[in-house]
Amino acid sequence: MSVRLRSWTDPATGRSGEMYFVDVTFRHPDGRKERVRKASPATTRRGAEQYEREILKALLDGTFGRKEKLPPPILAEFAKEFLATYVRSNNKPSTASTKEGILRSAVVPFFGRMRLDEIGPREIERFKAHLLDKGLMAKSVNNYLSTLRRLLTTAVEFNLISHVPPIKWLKCPPPEFDFFDYVEAARLVAAVDDGWRPMLVTALKTGMRLGELLALRWEDVDLVAGRLVVRRAVARGIVGTPKNGRTREIPLSEDLLHLLKAHRHLRGELVFCKSDGAMFQKNETKHPLWRACKRAGLRLIGWHCLRHTFASHLVMRGAPMKAVQELLGHATMEMTMRYSHLSPDVRRDAVKLLDQGTYRAHEGVAISN
Repeated sequence: MSVRLRSWTDPATGRSGEMYFVDVTFRHPDGRKERVRKASPATTRRGAEQYEREILKALLDGTFGRKEKLPPPILAEFAKEFLATYVRSNNKPSTASTKEGILRSAVVPFFGRMRLDEIGPREIERFKAHLLDKGLMAKSVNNYLSTLRRLLTTAVEFNLISHVPPIKWLKCPPPEFDFFDYVEAARLVAAVDDGWRPMLVTALKTGMRLGELLALRWEDVDLVAGRLVVRRAVARGIVGTPKNGRTREIPLSEDLLHLLKAHRHLRGELVFCKSDGAMFQKNETKHPLWRACKRAGLRLIGWHCLRHTFASHLVMRGAPMKAVQELLGHATMEMTMRYSHLSPDVRRDAVKLLDQGTYRAHEGVAISN
């Protein structure tokens, strides 16, 4: 090891001066030799000798040459990267817009100046209390927490923090939904304008979402085999894949098949469209449905109520829950099970299981499987 004072001259500027250089030769445990020659940042011999000792310690520790890890960014800064990279690449435009709104309106104002590694269970609980104080419902609070968790999970994937702090979700009551019974649905179909009847009946007979109905093309409808395939949906004016990214096939009932055959037109590729073939905007579909409700003497509902009606009628007529899930395109059975209470046979069939391989109390005899 040595510390030497050397003169230097910059050929570009002609400037000259003196500085200390350290020269360290180190033998690693595996026998390798490593020589380090560096200019000292200190301008005194004593400072250069201290710098030499620091190099030797780093070589002994095995940390020499490793870059010092920078502290995690504050949430406000990382939120910009999160939106520009992860959200933009992995979410539909409508979902991306929702997450951007949650971050801008709540998450960044609350956590924005905190470093990502400073956000722990205590801070998250305070955030939940803050949202509840503002009057948000439990489901909305959970949506905000979900966006926050996705941001922190992405920070872990980017090696900015080591872990995601635990998050306790709020308990939410089962979601309520409205649907028309058989008589109400028939009255609605009879009252709707002729031009809107094919679309309304398709909603009632297939359970398609409004965005899926508006984006449905004739190439997706097989009037010979009697089926249609849901391949795309429109959200905020952008046509993409259905909600969970999966296509699904839906058989056509005889009534709907005859109606669609009569509705077949040459205005364009869309099944339900304006007179010039252009796609309807979602706000243009509200009043035709409300007009039909008023004529039929029914409560005003939205198009999603027709999807609930489709599912409810299937369950009430004994359709298997798995089939209902596939027809609706639900990602999980849990979403479909909210209709299970409408099934007339669910509880009765469950109780009947008690009679299998047990006994008949009224006869006083045991039964073997």
